[in-house]
Amino acid sequence: MRANCRSAALIQLYTAAQCRELDRLAIEDYGMPGFTLMMRAGQAAFRQLIQRWPEALRLAVFCGKGNNAGDGYIVAGLARETGMTVELVQLGDPADLRGDAARARDWALERDVVIGQGPLQHRADGRVAADVIVDALLGTGLTGSVREPYAATIGAINATSTPVLALDIPSGVDADTGGVLGTAVMAELTVTFIGRKIGLYTGAGLDCRGERAYADLGVPSAVFRRLDGCRLLSFPGLVAPYRLPERNANVYKQVLGHIAVVGGDVNMGGAPIMAAEAALRVGAGMVTMITRGAHRPGVLARRPEIMVADADDAEQRQAAFQRASCLVVGPGLGTASWGEKLLREALAQGKPAVLDADGLNLFAIRNLNATGPLIVTPHTGEAARLLALDSDRVQTDRLAAALQLATRAGGVAVLKGAGSIIATQAQVQAGGNQSSTDVSAASPVLLGICGHGNPGMASAGMGDVLSGVIAGCLAQGLEPAAAAVMGTCLHSYAADLAAAETGQRSLLATDLLPQLIAALREQELAAK
Repeated sequence: MRANCRSAALIQLYTAAQCRELDRLAIEDYGMPGFTLMMRAGQAAFRQLIQRWPEALRLAVFCGKGNNAGDGYIVAGLARETGMTVELVQLGDPADLRGDAARARDWALERDVVIGQGPLQHRADGRVAADVIVDALLGTGLTGSVREPYAATIGAINATSTPVLALDIPSGVDADTGGVLGTAVMAELTVTFIGRKIGLYTGAGLDCRGERAYADLGVPSAVFRRLDGCRLLSFPGLVAPYRLPERNANVYKQVLGHIAVVGGDVNMGGAPIMAAEAALRVGAGMVTMITRGAHRPGVLARRPEIMVADADDAEQRQAAFQRASCLVVGPGLGTASWGEKLLREALAQGKPAVLDADGLNLFAIRNLNATGPLIVTPHTGEAARLLALDSDRVQTDRLAAALQLATRAGGVAVLKGAGSIIATQAQVQAGGNQSSTDVSAASPVLLGICGHGNPGMASAGMGDVLSGVIAGCLAQGLEPAAAAVMGTCLHSYAADLAAAETGQRSLLATDLLPQLIAALREQELAAK
């Protein structure tokens, strides 16, 4: 997996192997003993525990065989020092622990931690006879499905209603992908150490981790600069080449781009309206909808700034395509012959295009290709069709799927979902321009994971708004990769702002439109 070192955000996410390298660099190059780091990890986790559950008096600590177990032993020893009751369950023989984990075990034993190997005691209400469970079973070194007795233990933990604190990563979550390796602990809080794990920021890992806390354990920032991880992308932190350019006093609408939104078959006129309005709200100069003529009154009634071309009128349609600087194809397009004809015609224009919704489905079904720069924005199901995989395969390794999607598109891919992932087939240079090398021969590059978003976005029309936002960024001069990063982060950030007002359950796609205004205004003020 390649990562672009010129991505926009400062926060980096790391694979398990990279996290081990960070540990090694801290220990060998900066003289930080491994046991010191382990002690600091246990202390950081225990601080989080007592802050989150200040009334806790009894802990149940589950330990495995590696360094993750050592962190658990430190937490157990610290709890005993404060007078808490601790029940520590060791899977396997405690004598098998080695190195720093063995030192942590001995340190905990000196503080009267008693090691047990039997099942935890349960109360009549089904809760473990503890106020908090500490998960120190399996760390980042897990490969393959969780085996027994770990699988049964994880099942027993999840069957209780006792809150769980996971150390570094919930046991069973793949640190590299966020996929669940058979079964995984469902934590209420995860404290991760030194390197932020990719698996905590995308896919099922988001559900398993609960809330997230981070501790760098005093590792110098120079250590992190030695490794190029995957970027956690954040809208407020975006800088050039991912940021929309400032406008000069003499700007005019033609300079800000003209977007053609293609879609809106019978009974689906709302989707392209949302895309068109979103494009205008992020600053596109002009937008024309190429759609069913019957939608014109509704479009003009809602948003008179949008122009409408009758898709069934060849002269109007061709004029709209000719005027456009970039395209959005797919919102409400349908998969019938009407939509397929429009899609083929749009892809033949040789202009930058954002492909979404039914445009993606037809693109996959008909095995089409574009003649111009392409950004695809599939959700998991659409990604599965594009890659001829099942949805579970896509979700198991979302990063790999995003890279494959970029290759399939020959351009940029935004794999939507929890922790949306952005990848590109073309290289991104310091100035934000695509390289002049043959894109088809380039290796896909991971641009990063979007750090915003919430479950309320599982709502009709969200993808239509996203396609309009990305196209709006394209229209204003951003290169496709930069437009995808900016658009995805802005869209998800606006969704978080909207959910803070409406709640996640009631969130609608059009609720994002006023928040796009607020987010961009926030960025403008910050730049002054």
